[in-house]
Amino acid sequence: MAAAQDSPVYLGFDFSTQQLKVVAIDENLNVVHQNNVQFDSELPEFRTQGGVHIHGDRLTVTSPVLMWVKALDLLLDKAKRAGLDFSRVRALSGSGQQHGSVYWRRGASETLQNLDPDQNLHQLLQGSFSLGDCPVWMDSSSSQQCQDLQAAAGGALRLADITGSRAYERFTGNQIAKLRQTRPDEFQDTERISLVSSFAASLFLGGYAAIDYSDGSGMNLLDIRSRSWSEICLEATAPHLDRLLGAPLPSTSVLGPVSSYFVRRHGFSESCRVAAFTGDNPASLAGMRLQPGDIAVSSPPDAHSQDCPQVIMSSTVCVCVCVFKNGSLTRERIRNECAGGSWELFSAALRDTPLGNNGNIGFYFDSMEITPPAVGVHRFDSDDNKVSSLSPVEEVRALLEGQFLSRRLHAERLGYSIIPGTRVLATGGASSNQEILQVLSDVFNAPVYTIDVSNSACLGSGYRALHALVAESGASFFDVVKKAPEPQLVATPHPTAQERHTHTETHTHT
Repeated sequence: MAAAQDSPVYLGFDFSTQQLKVVAIDENLNVVHQNNVQFDSELPEFRTQGGVHIHGDRLTVTSPVLMWVKALDLLLDKAKRAGLDFSRVRALSGSGQQHGSVYWRRGASETLQNLDPDQNLHQLLQGSFSLGDCPVWMDSSSSQQCQDLQAAAGGALRLADITGSRAYERFTGNQIAKLRQTRPDEFQDTERISLVSSFAASLFLGGYAAIDYSDGSGMNLLDIRSRSWSEICLEATAPHLDRLLGAPLPSTSVLGPVSSYFVRRHGFSESCRVAAFTGDNPASLAGMRLQPGDIAVSSPPDAHSQDCPQVIMSSTVCVCVCVFKNGSLTRERIRNECAGGSWELFSAALRDTPLGNNGNIGFYFDSMEITPPAVGVHRFDSDDNKVSSLSPVEEVRALLEGQFLSRRLHAERLGYSIIPGTRVLATGGASSNQEILQVLSDVFNAPVYTIDVSNSACLGSGYRALHALVAESGASFFDVVKKAPEPQLVATPHPTAQERHTHTETHTHT
């Protein structure tokens, strides 16, 4: 027991939309501690709903940066009280909700390097941000800036060729351009711009952390071939932007030792290393260890979890990520309206309705969707007629089948095919709901697996922290995680699933 108590520990953090989470793993990849801080309930003074502030135009969505800092104070205190010995931590890494940005005020670098261990972090950094509320992935208020960037790059296709994506409102470059144009004083007072991931790493590092290649590729600014900032995109966004962003680094980089603040205040070892933080999607990908042909579906149960249902496809040649807005929030609304606010009754409705829902299907876009760019609720009966309502139990199944069918169709349109041996790996809070997983299995016509820890972004960050320490020896990531437990089979498609899928697919194409 004494040896186990002295064994090395590796931490993985996840700065997600509505909570901050941490997972600690040992050298054998066993989870030895988990903890979290819920922003709305545990930090009510910031008055967020789902971890965000939705502004009056319904397009602007922000989060208070000091809320994330105070949550870290609280999380570390909770972990210490629960018995986690930070002196055992050999390395840490983490993830952040993708596309969100943080703006450090002039002089913040010096503050980070001289933190007083007798004070909380959020007290010390109160004056360190030129923008108190920062744009996050849910923001869709930068349409004009997207148009401007695409025009400067020579069109959407040319921009996608450079950065990997056409211009999206939530992408960081367009948010920076909007800030420069609409709030020039705050922009002029900024000495560094971070992503949420590199901001979090900066807290632990005691200095500005570099943006990693992976998370940086979701900014409409990184040339994905040269892995450096695109001059065309930088010039179209803001002057001297390369100075504000710093040079990007490989995602496997070790950034340096943990700040002396964490050594003196929380008891971290001086030898503890900080590995590059990344976005929550790639961190989840690391946590799930996908094999060729696998599909990962993340379905958070919470209203604003990042990123509401996403499909991550893995193949022998590429990894593709599809992100959707209308997922958990919409499911929660339908649960409240059709199942009395009860997940148990929601599940019962799925058990009481047949595959294919007798031909009824719906597409539910409570807010403007990313793909496709649509809004509103659209229900159809078995004759392809649009209807205004369905029965409560039909509504529940229509929602789930419509969501998952949309994910499959978008995956296929990107070139992905269900092949013999394909596995669907489910993660997120909704992965604990057997009936939801059964619908997922039927729609994809493939077996569904889950991993023991639903916090795949945290787990992947812990794996990445361990890997960062041994990467210089030539060990691959999969060499490090080969001892991790295999996913567990939880659902297989019904015999008629393929027939039902073909029927419902007709609705989608019409």
